[in-house]
Amino acid sequence: MNPADEGRALRGAVAVEPVGPGQYSAQLSPIYTVMGHPHGGYLQCVIASGALAGASAEGSTHLHATAVTTNFVNAPEVGPADLRVEVRRIGRGVSFVYVRLDQKGELVTESLGTLGSLREESTVRYQYARPFDLPTREQSRAANVTDENNIARLIELRLDPAVTGWWDGQLSTTAEVRGWLRLNDGEGSWDALSLLFAGDALPPATLPLGSSGWVPTMQLTSYVRRLPRSEWLQGRQLAVVIADGIIDERCELFDETGQLVASSSQLALVRLPGGN
Repeated sequence: MNPADEGRALRGAVAVEPVGPGQYSAQLSPIYTVMGHPHGGYLQCVIASGALAGASAEGSTHLHATAVTTNFVNAPEVGPADLRVEVRRIGRGVSFVYVRLDQKGELVTESLGTLGSLREESTVRYQYARPFDLPTREQSRAANVTDENNIARLIELRLDPAVTGWWDGQLSTTAEVRGWLRLNDGEGSWDALSLLFAGDALPPATLPLGSSGWVPTMQLTSYVRRLPRSEWLQGRQLAVVIADGIIDERCELFDETGQLVASSSQLALVRLPGGN
């Protein structure tokens, strides 16, 4: 890693340190932020690190967080955080872990994690989710890097021009964004941990409708199904329903073999032109 990449590596930025039985500390990175606050997918990775560490300390041999559900009770801040990990069950194929993240003595997030060990090779018996057509990466539009959207420096996004009209002031009637994603943390490519980050990395699906960039997550659930086999992922994020200022949003991620590697769903607040 060159000096310019110092602190960018995701695994280092989500590391936790033991401070007592079931207790860990973390330093929430100023790099992995949106509008100055730690990014939701990044926090899922921190939480997963705590869950895996806590389960390992109690004898679990599971290697991956395959599902994480998080309620965002208060807005996280850059800086020190404390994690309390309670292992609910260690099983042969799966373990269940509760993780609470506090800052300055105040509850920030509560999560339930499911741990397992993904196979390098596995046979898919059925897959309803299907890859979708995308322009080539050369024909796609690179996402803008702004001070408000710091994570754009850490994930290279190439979006389908058909869903980026809002960049030019042209709004759509369809709440969907899709494109290519590649990890750009100066260290490595996608793995089971960083897929939790990827599941919240696409722009909000409400932007083509003209929403503001303020789309704070209230609840986020991420699933990791397979180890990716490509440097680039294809991602699609869409709004299922928007009502009363709240969006129900879904995301699917495929590797270049066409396999679904991860998915996520979230409830978030949203502001749209003319009210909600």
